[in-house]
Amino acid sequence: MAKADYMMSILWILQTRRSITARELAEELEISVRSVYRYIDSLCASGVPIMAESGHNGGYRLMEHFQSAPLLFDSDEQKSLVQAAQFAQEAGYPFPDHLNRAISKLKTYIGPQQLQQVMLHENRIGVITPSSEKIEDHLQLLSKCAAEGLTLSMTYAKRSLTAAAERLLDPYGLVQWKGNWYVVGYCHQRREIRSFRVDRIQAMSVTELNFTPPEAFSASDFFMSSLLPGSGEESDLIEVRISGQEEALNELSRHWLFSHTLVSSENGEILFRLTEESIQTFAPYFLLSYGRAIRILEPASLKLRMVEVLTGMLEHYEQPVHD
Repeated sequence: MAKADYMMSILWILQTRRSITARELAEELEISVRSVYRYIDSLCASGVPIMAESGHNGGYRLMEHFQSAPLLFDSDEQKSLVQAAQFAQEAGYPFPDHLNRAISKLKTYIGPQQLQQVMLHENRIGVITPSSEKIEDHLQLLSKCAAEGLTLSMTYAKRSLTAAAERLLDPYGLVQWKGNWYVVGYCHQRREIRSFRVDRIQAMSVTELNFTPPEAFSASDFFMSSLLPGSGEESDLIEVRISGQEEALNELSRHWLFSHTLVSSENGEILFRLTEESIQTFAPYFLLSYGRAIRILEPASLKLRMVEVLTGMLEHYEQPVHD
């Protein structure tokens, strides 16, 4: 039998016995006592809580809470795990080998009928992401340092054509956004929490410095809050009222750029609250994509800005093209 088979056999025996010695395990499995020690060590390293008791009635046993816990997953749980693993792989999960081994073990130790059901549901969910350069090593190191509180020294370029600069970073967590991976953490150079695209990191090394992240910090929440417009003081927000076709209004209400600013949606109208900066910058360009499917009712400043943007585009395309 393979090592994994012996380990599983020892685990099943420990599940059915209150206590058993290494010699008894060796005789039952027809292996050496030394091999039993090795497999027990591997099980412990995998997280199985095996207790070793010395004395006349001593031996190996499982902790009570582990004995009462379900060891195997039901059919729906198995299908969910396989599909979640596939989803993670295609989304760029940084530890694909570990994930493959886990799923391989699951498929090995389930019955033939359960395996058939799992295989029917495998490859039924896909993730489409833009192709990007291989950054698996970067993601693995960043994940390790975020978990262990290790400060990194990295060479980072803000843009592809700009010169790279050295900086120290305390990585708090990783975020994937629209096919790109970002690391969120404390930048020692800027003295603030910032996000960095992982594919723009040219080199990294672990320093001897350590850090403790802010309590209950969420890298995803921070990243999204830095993207979302219209997050000013309540007294500074301006009401934006829009009418139009139901499908267009529903899509606009659900869009990540606007959903957090939505106040109400009723009677063929939606109401947002945005900052003046948002009204003068991104909002007109985004709303133009809906064409005649929507109509801006207020404020007048947004309608005026829409006209300015459209006029500028018209003038741009009316200009003759010079070779």
